[in-house]
Amino acid sequence: EVQLQASGGGEAQAGGSLRLSCAASGFAFDDYAIGWFRQAPGKEREIISCISTYDDSTNYADSVKGRFTISREPKNTVYLQMNSLKPEDTAVYYCKATAPLKPVYWGQGTLVTVSS
Repeated sequence: EVQLQASGGGEAQAGGSLRLSCAASGFAFDDYAIGWFRQAPGKEREIISCISTYDDSTNYADSVKGRFTISREPKNTVYLQMNSLKPEDTAVYYCKATAPLKPVYWGQGTLVTVSS
């Protein structure tokens, strides 16, 4: 069974940290690029970070650059370390797995709430 599961969300104070996990099973995870997206209330879903296959190159949206770090770890997991959190980081966070000519997979979303 194919699964992509996002977890690690919760509540944090402004300036705090959280680490999100995106765990995969049932497909060749190493063949896929992984992206983290978020959707705040009343706003469109936006991509905030991604990590490629093979060389693990990374990219970040300007809104999170310097505060968030994406990493790919053994055992089919990608993490998003979120530091210096701001209230505007409040959103549901999703991970997405993409690869050329292969099915696209979305995780179910995990809620992050940052209070001031």
